[in-house]
Amino acid sequence: MTSNDSTGTAPKAAAKDPWDLPDVSGLVVGVLGGTGDQGRGLAYRLAKAGQRVIIGSRSAERAETAAAELGLGIEGADNAECARRSDIVIVAVPWEGHAKTLETLQKELVGKLVVDCVNPLGFDKKGAYALKPEEGSAAEQAAALLPDSRVTAAFHHLSAVLLQDESIDEIDTDVMVLGESRADTDIVQALAARIPGMRGVFAGRLRGAHQVESLVANLISVNRRYKAHAGLRVTDV
Repeated sequence: MTSNDSTGTAPKAAAKDPWDLPDVSGLVVGVLGGTGDQGRGLAYRLAKAGQRVIIGSRSAERAETAAAELGLGIEGADNAECARRSDIVIVAVPWEGHAKTLETLQKELVGKLVVDCVNPLGFDKKGAYALKPEEGSAAEQAAALLPDSRVTAAFHHLSAVLLQDESIDEIDTDVMVLGESRADTDIVQALAARIPGMRGVFAGRLRGAHQVESLVANLISVNRRYKAHAGLRVTDV
């Protein structure tokens, strides 16, 4: 009889390997704001990696035009249709339209895994600076507006220029992924890892999203000083 048997306690389950991520290759990814630079870049990279992608826009015609320009089997639809048809929905709309867009899509996003990558920023003669929404962050605003969705935050620090550059095969960066459910953040990490050179790294719960969103202001300063398209790498993990 083992010591566990004698005490009546069950043996501890082995800790889950944090890099044991699910297969997401069969999931449909919708990109709200997919006609903007960031959205187009993410749509292009994911489709190039073999993901089925739908671009969403307020105008179905504009979305269809952008999809045709990108090719790779990408489809275009209005935001509502994009949300309905997708398993994962990336929110890449401008901050100014963030709340209004999500308010109009509450029904379509019920039960969906939502990935918010919006950075609330302001600009003045000194450069970019972070804004702090009443809810704490763009991601937390999304969670408040979408109580029946599974909201995560990721893809904040990616250069739209690099994402859209067809001559670049790999994007050398890590993606900070935040959320309340490990199952959901694992999916988003796995989605990031579909893009060559990219890695998704768990970075905490949504309450930490403001710091992640705000760092973009610093990266803008880095890029201006060094004429670069800087990303991030997390060491020792």
